[in-house]
Amino acid sequence: MSWAEFFSMDGRGFYVWGSFGAFLICIVIEIVLVRLRIDSAQKTVRDSLGSPESIGAGKVAR
Repeated sequence: MSWAEFFSMDGRGFYVWGSFGAFLICIVIEIVLVRLRIDSAQKTVRDSLGSPESIGAGKVAR
């Protein structure tokens, strides 16, 4: 069996490899969207807490 036969899959290769490609594109889009949602959520939390200086973080009480 040659590589060309493997990729053509008896004439069904376009559909098989096309479905794998569509799946891969969907997974990549989902990963990007999740990362954007995480960044947005982290920014929202940071903004709601305020800056560390304003709440006294990093100051040592003596």
